[in-house]
Amino acid sequence: MENIAATKDATTSICRFNNIHYIHMKVRYNAPTVLTFTLVCALVMLLSETLLINLNLYLFMVPGRGQFNPANIINWITLFTHVIGHASWTHLAGNLTIILLIGPMLEENYGSNRLLIMITITALVTGVLNVLLFPTALLGASGVVFMMILLSSFTNFSKGEVPLTFILVLILYMGGQVLQFFNNDNISQFAHIIGGLCGSFFGFFRPEKKRI
Repeated sequence: MENIAATKDATTSICRFNNIHYIHMKVRYNAPTVLTFTLVCALVMLLSETLLINLNLYLFMVPGRGQFNPANIINWITLFTHVIGHASWTHLAGNLTIILLIGPMLEENYGSNRLLIMITITALVTGVLNVLLFPTALLGASGVVFMMILLSSFTNFSKGEVPLTFILVLILYMGGQVLQFFNNDNISQFAHIIGGLCGSFFGFFRPEKKRI
């Protein structure tokens, strides 16, 4: 009887081992809005550097003050698409690293469609203000990055409250951008500030959490 029991135990252990051996891990497209945005940005950069030289400067860069032509449909399109184009791979990697880090959490919290709307609104606001106020053209997802940074500080807060995390992020990130605003470094602190303000607005006036 002892031998039979031992054999059963050994057989059970082998079966369990086999079950573990056949467990498969799946790669899931867990954040459709964030991942699709990332892939589109990377594809545009790749095409701009290879088959369609300077594509990012033609379709993904919004003009500055005095350069916007209302009769040119491309200029209107770039009010939205300028967040997709980037000046270099370093510029692209810096923005996408933060977007991929923060974006999936926001997409889980707000839903894919709502996050897409927030990105679109941020792009439009920064694009329009750049056309009205600044003489230089604008491209890159930095405004979207700062929108996400400020928006992420509102995780798990109740209506009628101001999260301490929001105050600290506002001081560290937005304060730094204000101090650097007048630097001649080819970095649009303006877009960072406007993106952060958009994220703050979305956070304070967010709808009820819902997964779409």
